[in-house]
Amino acid sequence: MKRELATLLVATVLAGGTAGAHHSFATYYFEERSVSLEGQVVEFEYVAPHAWLHLMAPDDTGVVRRFSAEWANPTRLARDGITKDTLKAGDRVTIAGSPGRTPAEYRIHLKAIERPADGWKWRQARRR
Repeated sequence: MKRELATLLVATVLAGGTAGAHHSFATYYFEERSVSLEGQVVEFEYVAPHAWLHLMAPDDTGVVRRFSAEWANPTRLARDGITKDTLKAGDRVTIAGSPGRTPAEYRIHLKAIERPADGWKWRQARRR
């Protein structure tokens, strides 16, 4: 009985931890909308649970702002050949993605990126 209770407790804790760690991007972003920006990379954070790309780019009014683009998990990015060294501060990039629900945060859910200097590109795979 004690063994079954311990197993149930461990399973419950693991399931709760997994469920709590995942979130819907639709909570934070307008997934049905799309925006694109062209700017200069300030920082590339290759960290779990999601990588972040920070860049300086003009907003809709032309004011240069720091935008933060939430990307995929580093494990998934690695499968696409993207490493912590793929993007460097100073790289000029064009990104596309879904805008954040809180405009003052200047956040984007990154769906595509291109570095025109060498033609490198990445696009989120379509889900079936």
